Amino acid sequence: MGQPINEIQEELIEEFGLFEDWADKYEYLIDLGKKLAPMSDAFKTEENVIKGCQSRVWLHAEKQGDLVVFQADSEAIIVKGMISMLIRVLSNHTPAEILAADLYFIEQIGMSQHLAQTRSNGLVSMVKQMQHYALAFS
Repeated sequence: MGQPINEIQEELIEEFGLFEDWADKYEYLIDLGKKLAPMSDAFKTEENVIKGCQSRVWLHAEKQGDLVVFQADSEAIIVKGMISMLIRVLSNHTPAEILAADLYFIEQIGMSQHLAQTRSNGLVSMVKQMQHYALAFS
């Protein structure tokens, strides 16, 4: 079994807590996006585009054994950082764990207060799509 979802959230909260101001936090978010594992072009289809995001975001999910594994990419580097965090927290967990997850880290690191409304809506759309996949696999 992998690392519990809340443990991963606590790590992210701690990592973002190392930065005093939001410029540094954005820089870290950009770094997370740059480190996101590359997504196969085969998965960059209209079917995998998340609706409700200002920037194009592709999300692919597959079930490996009992676990849901996500891959994603985006044309926007900030958005890529956001989906990177969600993948880190939710990927490699069971559908039940994903559906039961309370993603409090988003609020705790101040993401919801510092994102433009359109990006914030996009973040909600990403979470909903990941939950939708988990539900489909449950």
